[in-house]
Amino acid sequence: MNPFLKKAEELFPYTQAMRRDFHKHPELGFNEIRTGGIVAKELEALGIEVTKGVGKTGVVGYLEGTKPGPTILLRFDMDALPIAEDTGAEYSSENAGVMHACGHDGHTAIGLTVAKILNERKHELAGNIKFCFQPSEEGTNGEEIGGALMMMRDGVLEGPNVDKTLSLHLWNDKPLGWVHVAKGPVMAGADLFSVKLTGKGGHGAAPETTIDPIVCAAQIVTAIQSIVARNIEPLKPAVISVTTIHSGTAFNIIPQTAELGGTIRTFDLDVRKLVHARLEQIIRSTAAAMGCEVELLIKQVTAPVINNEGVAASVFESAQTLFPDTEITSNQYLTMGAEDMGYMQEKVEGCYFFVGSANAEKNLNYNHHHPKFDFDERALVSGVALMASAAADLLKG
Repeated sequence: MNPFLKKAEELFPYTQAMRRDFHKHPELGFNEIRTGGIVAKELEALGIEVTKGVGKTGVVGYLEGTKPGPTILLRFDMDALPIAEDTGAEYSSENAGVMHACGHDGHTAIGLTVAKILNERKHELAGNIKFCFQPSEEGTNGEEIGGALMMMRDGVLEGPNVDKTLSLHLWNDKPLGWVHVAKGPVMAGADLFSVKLTGKGGHGAAPETTIDPIVCAAQIVTAIQSIVARNIEPLKPAVISVTTIHSGTAFNIIPQTAELGGTIRTFDLDVRKLVHARLEQIIRSTAAAMGCEVELLIKQVTAPVINNEGVAASVFESAQTLFPDTEITSNQYLTMGAEDMGYMQEKVEGCYFFVGSANAEKNLNYNHHHPKFDFDERALVSGVALMASAAADLLKG
Protein backbone atom coordinates (compact mmCIF):
# COMPACT_ATOMS: atom_id res chain seq x y z
CA MET A 1 0.00 0.00 0.00
CA ASN A 2 1.17 3.51 -0.79
CA PRO A 3 2.79 4.96 2.39
CA PHE A 4 0.59 8.07 2.33
CA LEU A 5 -2.57 6.00 1.96
CA LYS A 6 -1.38 3.63 4.69
CA LYS A 7 -0.75 6.51 7.08
CA ALA A 8 -4.13 8.09 6.24
CA GLU A 9 -5.77 4.76 7.09
CA GLU A 10 -3.88 4.52 10.38
CA LEU A 11 -4.93 8.06 11.32
CA PHE A 12 -8.56 7.65 10.23
CA PRO A 13 -9.85 7.32 13.83
CA TYR A 14 -8.22 10.69 14.62
CA THR A 15 -9.58 12.33 11.46
CA GLN A 16 -13.06 10.96 12.08
CA ALA A 17 -13.05 12.06 15.73
CA MET A 18 -11.96 15.57 14.82
CA ARG A 19 -14.55 15.81 12.05
CA ARG A 20 -17.36 14.72 14.34
CA ASP A 21 -16.30 17.14 17.05
CA PHE A 22 -16.29 20.03 14.57
CA HIS A 23 -19.66 18.86 13.23
CA LYS A 24 -21.21 18.90 16.70
CA HIS A 25 -19.92 22.41 17.34
CA PRO A 26 -20.35 24.36 14.06
CA GLU A 27 -19.52 28.05 13.87
CA LEU A 28 -20.47 30.64 11.28
CA GLY A 29 -17.96 32.65 9.29
CA PHE A 30 -15.64 34.91 11.31
CA ASN A 31 -16.99 33.25 14.48
CA GLU A 32 -14.80 30.13 14.33
CA ILE A 33 -13.38 30.76 17.79
CA ARG A 34 -13.65 27.23 19.16
CA THR A 35 -12.72 25.63 15.85
CA GLY A 36 -9.69 27.87 15.34
CA GLY A 37 -8.61 27.29 18.94
CA ILE A 38 -8.61 23.52 18.48
CA VAL A 39 -6.75 23.85 15.18
CA ALA A 40 -4.06 26.02 16.79
CA LYS A 41 -3.71 23.65 19.76
CA GLU A 42 -3.35 20.58 17.52
CA LEU A 43 -0.73 22.26 15.32
CA GLU A 44 1.23 23.56 18.29
CA ALA A 45 1.28 20.06 19.77
CA LEU A 46 3.15 18.96 16.66
CA GLY A 47 5.73 21.70 17.13
CA ILE A 48 4.47 23.62 14.12
CA GLU A 49 4.78 27.41 14.27
CA VAL A 50 1.27 28.87 14.61
CA THR A 51 -0.10 32.32 13.88
CA LYS A 52 -3.63 33.07 15.07
CA GLY A 53 -6.04 35.80 14.04
CA VAL A 54 -5.01 35.85 10.38
CA GLY A 55 -8.12 37.10 8.60
CA LYS A 56 -9.87 37.68 11.92
CA THR A 57 -10.38 34.06 13.00
CA GLY A 58 -8.06 32.22 10.61
CA VAL A 59 -5.11 30.09 11.72
CA VAL A 60 -1.84 29.54 9.86
CA GLY A 61 0.67 26.82 10.65
CA TYR A 62 4.17 27.01 9.18
CA LEU A 63 6.23 23.86 8.65
CA GLU A 64 9.78 24.36 7.44
CA GLY A 65 11.32 21.51 5.50
CA THR A 66 14.91 20.49 6.08
CA LYS A 67 15.93 21.42 2.53
CA PRO A 68 15.51 24.75 0.73
CA GLY A 69 12.70 25.08 -1.77
CA PRO A 70 9.36 26.71 -2.55
CA THR A 71 6.53 27.37 -0.10
CA ILE A 72 3.20 25.66 -0.68
CA LEU A 73 -0.03 26.80 0.95
CA LEU A 74 -2.59 24.11 1.79
CA ARG A 75 -5.97 25.67 2.40
CA PHE A 76 -8.82 24.23 4.51
CA ASP A 77 -12.04 26.14 5.19
CA MET A 78 -13.62 26.00 8.67
CA ASP A 79 -17.00 27.76 8.61
CA ALA A 80 -20.51 26.32 8.85
CA LEU A 81 -23.88 27.52 7.51
CA PRO A 82 -27.03 29.05 9.07
CA ILE A 83 -29.07 25.86 8.56
CA ALA A 84 -31.01 23.79 11.10
CA GLU A 85 -29.63 20.25 10.89
CA ASP A 86 -31.99 17.37 10.11
CA THR A 87 -29.63 14.40 9.73
CA GLY A 88 -30.38 12.56 12.98
CA ALA A 89 -26.68 11.67 13.22
CA GLU A 90 -25.22 10.94 16.65
CA TYR A 91 -22.84 13.83 16.05
CA SER A 92 -25.55 16.31 14.99
CA SER A 93 -25.05 20.01 15.59
CA GLU A 94 -25.49 21.20 19.17
CA ASN A 95 -25.58 24.81 17.98
CA ALA A 96 -29.21 25.52 17.09
CA GLY A 97 -29.69 26.85 13.58
CA VAL A 98 -26.07 26.30 12.56
CA MET A 99 -24.81 23.27 10.66
CA HIS A 100 -21.81 21.96 8.76
CA ALA A 101 -23.85 21.39 5.61
CA CYS A 102 -21.00 21.70 3.11
CA GLY A 103 -18.24 19.45 4.44
CA HIS A 104 -15.94 22.07 5.94
CA ASP A 105 -15.80 20.04 9.15
CA GLY A 106 -14.24 17.31 7.04
CA HIS A 107 -11.86 19.73 5.36
CA THR A 108 -10.60 21.02 8.70
CA ALA A 109 -10.11 17.48 10.02
CA ILE A 110 -8.28 16.55 6.81
CA GLY A 111 -5.98 19.56 7.25
CA LEU A 112 -5.00 18.57 10.79
CA THR A 113 -4.29 14.99 9.72
CA VAL A 114 -2.22 16.16 6.75
CA ALA A 115 -0.21 18.31 9.16
CA LYS A 116 0.57 15.20 11.24
CA ILE A 117 1.74 13.27 8.18
CA LEU A 118 3.87 16.00 6.65
CA ASN A 119 5.37 16.94 10.00
CA GLU A 120 6.64 13.36 10.32
CA ARG A 121 8.15 13.60 6.84
CA LYS A 122 9.57 17.13 7.01
CA HIS A 123 13.08 15.74 6.54
CA GLU A 124 11.99 14.77 3.00
CA LEU A 125 10.59 18.19 2.08
CA ALA A 126 12.61 20.49 -0.16
CA GLY A 127 10.58 23.55 0.81
CA ASN A 128 7.98 24.69 3.27
CA ILE A 129 4.27 24.22 4.00
CA LYS A 130 1.75 26.80 5.13
CA PHE A 131 -1.35 25.18 6.61
CA CYS A 132 -4.07 27.76 6.01
CA PHE A 133 -7.25 27.22 8.02
CA GLN A 134 -9.59 29.79 6.56
CA PRO A 135 -12.71 31.39 8.04
CA SER A 136 -15.86 32.47 6.24
CA GLU A 137 -15.64 30.79 2.84
CA GLU A 138 -19.43 30.74 2.62
CA GLY A 139 -19.76 34.52 2.54
CA THR A 140 -18.75 37.76 4.17
CA ASN A 141 -21.09 37.29 7.17
CA GLY A 142 -21.40 41.00 7.78
CA GLU A 143 -17.84 41.96 6.85
CA GLU A 144 -16.87 43.84 3.70
CA ILE A 145 -14.86 40.89 2.38
CA GLY A 146 -14.81 37.12 2.87
CA GLY A 147 -12.29 34.80 4.44
CA ALA A 148 -9.81 34.36 1.60
CA LEU A 149 -9.50 38.09 0.91
CA MET A 150 -9.34 38.78 4.65
CA MET A 151 -6.42 36.37 5.07
CA MET A 152 -4.72 37.76 1.97
CA ARG A 153 -5.09 41.27 3.37
CA ASP A 154 -3.35 40.03 6.51
CA GLY A 155 -0.45 38.66 4.45
CA VAL A 156 -1.10 34.91 4.29
CA LEU A 157 0.56 34.75 0.85
CA GLU A 158 3.63 36.57 2.14
CA GLY A 159 6.42 36.12 4.68
CA PRO A 160 7.62 33.83 3.17
CA ASN A 161 5.91 34.30 -0.17
CA VAL A 162 3.71 31.42 -1.28
CA ASP A 163 4.71 29.78 -4.57
CA LYS A 164 1.88 27.28 -5.04
CA THR A 165 -1.48 26.44 -3.46
CA LEU A 166 -3.45 23.24 -3.01
CA SER A 167 -7.08 22.99 -1.89
CA LEU A 168 -9.84 20.41 -2.02
CA HIS A 169 -13.55 19.83 -1.60
CA LEU A 170 -15.38 16.73 -0.46
CA TRP A 171 -18.04 16.43 -3.15
CA ASN A 172 -21.45 14.90 -2.50
CA ASP A 173 -22.52 15.27 -6.12
CA LYS A 174 -20.27 12.27 -6.84
CA PRO A 175 -19.87 8.86 -5.16
CA LEU A 176 -17.17 7.72 -2.80
CA GLY A 177 -14.10 6.71 -4.81
CA TRP A 178 -14.45 9.44 -7.44
CA VAL A 179 -11.47 11.79 -7.67
CA HIS A 180 -11.27 14.75 -10.04
CA VAL A 181 -8.18 16.78 -10.88
CA ALA A 182 -8.52 19.13 -13.85
CA LYS A 183 -6.52 21.81 -15.60
CA GLY A 184 -8.13 25.19 -16.21
CA PRO A 185 -11.46 26.41 -14.80
CA VAL A 186 -13.27 24.23 -12.25
CA MET A 187 -15.60 26.57 -10.31
CA ALA A 188 -17.43 29.68 -11.44
CA GLY A 189 -16.87 33.21 -10.31
CA ALA A 190 -19.87 34.70 -8.52
CA ASP A 191 -21.37 38.20 -8.53
CA LEU A 192 -24.41 39.48 -6.71
CA PHE A 193 -26.81 42.10 -7.99
CA SER A 194 -29.46 44.10 -6.20
CA VAL A 195 -32.10 46.40 -7.68
CA LYS A 196 -34.38 48.94 -6.02
CA LEU A 197 -37.25 50.27 -8.10
CA THR A 198 -39.13 53.36 -6.99
CA GLY A 199 -42.51 54.10 -8.53
CA LYS A 200 -45.59 55.87 -7.22
CA GLY A 201 -47.71 54.11 -4.66
CA GLY A 202 -51.46 54.30 -4.38
CA HIS A 203 -54.73 52.44 -4.04
CA GLY A 204 -54.99 49.00 -5.61
CA ALA A 205 -58.38 49.97 -7.02
CA ALA A 206 -56.94 52.95 -8.89
CA PRO A 207 -53.80 51.68 -10.68
CA GLU A 208 -54.01 54.47 -13.26
CA THR A 209 -52.91 56.93 -10.57
CA THR A 210 -49.79 54.95 -9.70
CA ILE A 211 -46.50 53.79 -11.17
CA ASP A 212 -46.40 50.13 -10.17
CA PRO A 213 -42.87 48.90 -9.26
CA ILE A 214 -44.11 45.29 -8.99
CA VAL A 215 -45.08 45.21 -12.67
CA CYS A 216 -41.70 46.73 -13.51
CA ALA A 217 -39.89 44.09 -11.43
CA ALA A 218 -41.84 41.33 -13.17
CA GLN A 219 -40.85 42.70 -16.58
CA ILE A 220 -37.19 42.80 -15.52
CA VAL A 221 -37.22 39.23 -14.18
CA THR A 222 -38.64 38.00 -17.48
CA ALA A 223 -36.40 40.11 -19.71
CA ILE A 224 -33.07 39.19 -18.13
CA GLN A 225 -33.71 35.51 -18.89
CA SER A 226 -32.86 36.37 -22.50
CA ILE A 227 -29.26 37.32 -21.65
CA VAL A 228 -27.92 33.77 -21.36
CA ALA A 229 -30.35 32.41 -23.96
CA ARG A 230 -29.68 35.02 -26.65
CA ASN A 231 -26.48 36.95 -25.85
CA ILE A 232 -24.01 34.32 -24.63
CA GLU A 233 -22.39 31.70 -26.84
CA PRO A 234 -23.95 28.29 -26.03
CA LEU A 235 -20.56 26.71 -25.29
CA LYS A 236 -19.64 29.38 -22.74
CA PRO A 237 -21.46 28.75 -19.44
CA ALA A 238 -23.29 31.50 -17.59
CA VAL A 239 -26.09 31.65 -15.04
CA ILE A 240 -28.28 34.56 -13.95
CA SER A 241 -30.73 33.77 -11.17
CA VAL A 242 -33.15 36.16 -9.48
CA THR A 243 -33.37 34.83 -5.93
CA THR A 244 -35.17 37.55 -3.97
CA ILE A 245 -38.15 39.85 -4.57
CA HIS A 246 -39.59 42.06 -1.84
CA SER A 247 -42.47 44.50 -2.21
CA GLY A 248 -45.85 45.45 -0.82
CA THR A 249 -47.58 45.48 2.55
CA ALA A 250 -51.30 44.89 1.91
CA PHE A 251 -53.71 43.48 -0.68
CA ASN A 252 -55.18 46.86 -1.58
CA ILE A 253 -52.00 48.97 -1.74
CA ILE A 254 -49.79 49.38 -4.78
CA PRO A 255 -46.39 49.90 -3.13
CA GLN A 256 -43.93 52.70 -3.65
CA THR A 257 -40.90 50.43 -4.07
CA ALA A 258 -39.87 46.93 -5.10
CA GLU A 259 -36.51 45.29 -4.53
CA LEU A 260 -35.03 42.26 -6.24
CA GLY A 261 -31.66 40.58 -6.26
CA GLY A 262 -29.78 37.53 -7.33
CA THR A 263 -26.54 36.00 -8.52
CA ILE A 264 -24.44 35.82 -11.68
CA ARG A 265 -22.08 32.89 -12.33
CA THR A 266 -19.44 32.88 -15.09
CA PHE A 267 -16.01 31.43 -15.88
CA ASP A 268 -14.86 33.74 -18.67
CA LEU A 269 -13.99 37.41 -18.09
CA ASP A 270 -15.45 38.56 -21.42
CA VAL A 271 -18.69 36.68 -20.71
CA ARG A 272 -18.86 38.29 -17.28
CA LYS A 273 -18.44 41.77 -18.77
CA LEU A 274 -21.15 41.10 -21.36
CA VAL A 275 -23.58 39.78 -18.74
CA HIS A 276 -23.00 42.85 -16.57
CA ALA A 277 -23.51 45.22 -19.49
CA ARG A 278 -26.71 43.55 -20.72
CA LEU A 279 -28.09 43.23 -17.20
CA GLU A 280 -27.62 46.92 -16.52
CA GLN A 281 -29.02 47.88 -19.94
CA ILE A 282 -32.17 45.78 -19.49
CA ILE A 283 -32.81 46.92 -15.92
CA ARG A 284 -32.33 50.63 -16.59
CA SER A 285 -34.22 50.69 -19.89
CA THR A 286 -37.13 48.65 -18.49
CA ALA A 287 -37.35 50.91 -15.46
CA ALA A 288 -37.33 53.98 -17.70
CA ALA A 289 -40.03 52.52 -19.93
CA MET A 290 -42.21 51.74 -16.91
CA GLY A 291 -41.63 55.14 -15.32
CA CYS A 292 -39.64 53.89 -12.32
CA GLU A 293 -36.47 55.24 -10.81
CA VAL A 294 -33.80 52.59 -10.31
CA GLU A 295 -30.82 51.92 -8.05
CA LEU A 296 -28.55 49.09 -9.21
CA LEU A 297 -25.58 47.39 -7.57
CA ILE A 298 -23.46 44.64 -9.14
CA LYS A 299 -20.70 43.33 -6.89
CA GLN A 300 -18.12 40.57 -7.26
CA VAL A 301 -18.33 37.89 -4.58
CA THR A 302 -15.66 35.47 -5.80
CA ALA A 303 -13.30 35.04 -8.72
CA PRO A 304 -13.50 31.83 -10.78
CA VAL A 305 -11.29 28.98 -9.60
CA ILE A 306 -8.84 28.25 -12.41
CA ASN A 307 -6.23 25.52 -11.95
CA ASN A 308 -2.67 25.99 -13.12
CA GLU A 309 -1.76 23.35 -15.71
CA GLY A 310 1.58 22.43 -14.17
CA VAL A 311 0.31 22.13 -10.60
CA ALA A 312 -2.78 20.21 -11.72
CA ALA A 313 -0.62 17.81 -13.73
CA SER A 314 1.50 17.10 -10.65
CA VAL A 315 -1.57 16.48 -8.47
CA PHE A 316 -3.08 14.25 -11.15
CA GLU A 317 0.11 12.17 -11.23
CA SER A 318 0.07 11.95 -7.42
CA ALA A 319 -3.53 10.74 -7.54
CA GLN A 320 -2.75 8.08 -10.14
CA THR A 321 0.12 6.79 -8.01
CA LEU A 322 -2.01 6.83 -4.88
CA PHE A 323 -5.12 5.22 -6.39
CA PRO A 324 -3.84 2.94 -9.21
CA ASP A 325 -7.14 1.07 -9.49
CA THR A 326 -9.27 4.24 -9.67
CA GLU A 327 -10.05 6.25 -12.77
CA ILE A 328 -8.96 9.78 -11.91
CA THR A 329 -11.06 12.10 -14.07
CA SER A 330 -9.51 15.19 -15.61
CA ASN A 331 -12.17 16.30 -18.10
CA GLN A 332 -13.67 19.76 -17.81
CA TYR A 333 -16.09 18.98 -15.00
CA LEU A 334 -17.42 22.44 -14.22
CA THR A 335 -19.64 23.54 -11.39
CA MET A 336 -21.45 26.84 -11.11
CA GLY A 337 -20.79 26.69 -7.39
CA ALA A 338 -18.35 29.38 -6.30
CA GLU A 339 -15.31 29.36 -4.04
CA ASP A 340 -13.25 32.27 -2.73
CA MET A 341 -10.10 30.18 -3.23
CA GLY A 342 -10.27 31.72 -6.71
CA TYR A 343 -8.84 34.93 -5.25
CA MET A 344 -5.72 33.14 -4.03
CA GLN A 345 -5.33 31.28 -7.32
CA GLU A 346 -5.46 34.60 -9.16
CA LYS A 347 -2.28 35.55 -7.30
CA VAL A 348 -0.51 32.18 -6.98
CA GLU A 349 -0.63 29.16 -9.26
CA GLY A 350 -2.54 26.31 -7.68
CA CYS A 351 -4.83 23.32 -7.97
CA TYR A 352 -8.28 22.79 -6.46
CA PHE A 353 -9.37 19.15 -6.62
CA PHE A 354 -12.48 17.16 -5.70
CA VAL A 355 -12.98 13.94 -3.74
CA GLY A 356 -16.28 12.09 -4.09
CA SER A 357 -18.04 11.61 -0.74
CA ALA A 358 -21.60 10.41 -1.42
CA ASN A 359 -22.94 6.96 -0.58
CA ALA A 360 -26.52 6.39 -1.74
CA GLU A 361 -26.75 2.99 0.01
CA LYS A 362 -26.20 4.73 3.35
CA ASN A 363 -28.49 7.63 2.43
CA LEU A 364 -25.46 9.92 2.46
CA ASN A 365 -26.12 11.60 -0.86
CA TYR A 366 -27.97 14.81 -0.04
CA ASN A 367 -26.68 17.89 -1.82
CA HIS A 368 -24.45 20.46 -0.19
CA HIS A 369 -26.36 23.05 1.88
CA HIS A 370 -29.27 20.65 2.51
CA PRO A 371 -30.47 20.15 6.12
CA LYS A 372 -29.85 16.40 5.73
CA PHE A 373 -26.37 16.78 4.21
CA ASP A 374 -23.79 14.28 5.42
CA PHE A 375 -21.03 12.34 3.70
CA ASP A 376 -19.34 8.95 3.84
CA GLU A 377 -16.44 9.49 6.22
CA ARG A 378 -14.26 7.08 4.24
CA ALA A 379 -13.77 10.01 1.89
CA LEU A 380 -11.64 11.58 4.62
CA VAL A 381 -8.98 8.93 4.04
CA SER A 382 -8.81 9.73 0.33
CA GLY A 383 -8.68 13.47 1.00
CA VAL A 384 -5.90 13.16 3.56
CA ALA A 385 -3.80 10.82 1.45
CA LEU A 386 -4.08 12.87 -1.74
CA MET A 387 -3.46 16.26 -0.12
CA ALA A 388 -0.43 14.98 1.80
CA SER A 389 1.11 13.09 -1.11
CA ALA A 390 0.43 15.91 -3.62
CA ALA A 391 2.17 18.43 -1.34
CA ALA A 392 5.12 16.10 -0.74
CA ASP A 393 5.47 15.41 -4.48
CA LEU A 394 5.60 19.14 -5.21
CA LEU A 395 8.42 19.48 -2.67
CA LYS A 396 10.55 16.53 -3.70
CA GLY A 397 14.23 17.32 -3.34
